Amino acid sequence: MRWNKLGLIFDLRAHPVPFGSGDFAQSPQALVLEDRVRIFFSTRSREPDGQYLSHVAFVDMRKDLGAVLGLAQRPVLAPGALGTFDEHGIFPMNVLRHEGLVYGYTTGWSRRVSVPVETGIGLAISADDGLTFTRQGPGPVLSASLDEPFLVGDGFVRVIDGLFHMWYIFGTAWRRPAPDAAPERVYKIGHATSTDGIVWTKEGRKIVADRLGPDEAQALPCVFDRGARHHMVFCYREQVDFRTHPGRGYRIGHAWSDDLVDWARDDAELPLTGTPGEWDADMQCYPHVFTCDGTTFLLYNGNAFGRFGFGAARLEP
Repeated sequence: MRWNKLGLIFDLRAHPVPFGSGDFAQSPQALVLEDRVRIFFSTRSREPDGQYLSHVAFVDMRKDLGAVLGLAQRPVLAPGALGTFDEHGIFPMNVLRHEGLVYGYTTGWSRRVSVPVETGIGLAISADDGLTFTRQGPGPVLSASLDEPFLVGDGFVRVIDGLFHMWYIFGTAWRRPAPDAAPERVYKIGHATSTDGIVWTKEGRKIVADRLGPDEAQALPCVFDRGARHHMVFCYREQVDFRTHPGRGYRIGHAWSDDLVDWARDDAELPLTGTPGEWDADMQCYPHVFTCDGTTFLLYNGNAFGRFGFGAARLEP
């Protein structure tokens, strides 16, 4: 696949979010409207104790992604109630149209004591093209289970032949790289199906091979089609030193499948790399592929996990 990079299409320094701390536009995910593309992302506010709280916002863009048309003036969904799985923020949210509504699959964050965080996947639904969402309940639709004990999140959902498919991540390990160091996590990509988008059956296995070894962390899968073949983009990194060492940070991965069961890892098929000295030089992460008016785009974040905004690439014939 040949991708033409379009650069940093949404720069927070030029278009600050009118709520929160004004930085971070993480995990851009698109909803195509009649006259524009509404791109949801997670931004942050800082609480009195110094910790971040993630909120879902959106930016409306021209259909060729060439101009910003407007910004959400408030979060599309409030944080969860005291003690719930999404009490401490939502990041990311995947959106899709279904039977005249917009389903938003959220990743809710809640803080822990021995490790920093636990996550689960929730469902909120919008009847106004994503301006506002209503939770379908206070709990998650997909969360930890017997063999997936923590860190279930990053759900990406499609309806294929009447069946809901979700690709998501689940944690396999929390480890301390040194006795006095903070614990770091490892997570892999899994798959689940549902007849209604609410009650899910997990496949119960890791579906994408590792490239960096068993401690590779895989995140944010997104599945799209070219002809009869299914393609998955995701990001992957080393378990430790990924925040400060560019060679160990997130980069874009790729796998393909002809049956939605067996996936072949082939990162070279989607050769999207950073541009030296630019916003994505050190990191490429949180990819999302969508098609608008016959053109396929890939949205992604760059350095510092999307602190300054997000960019895009266009798939060439």
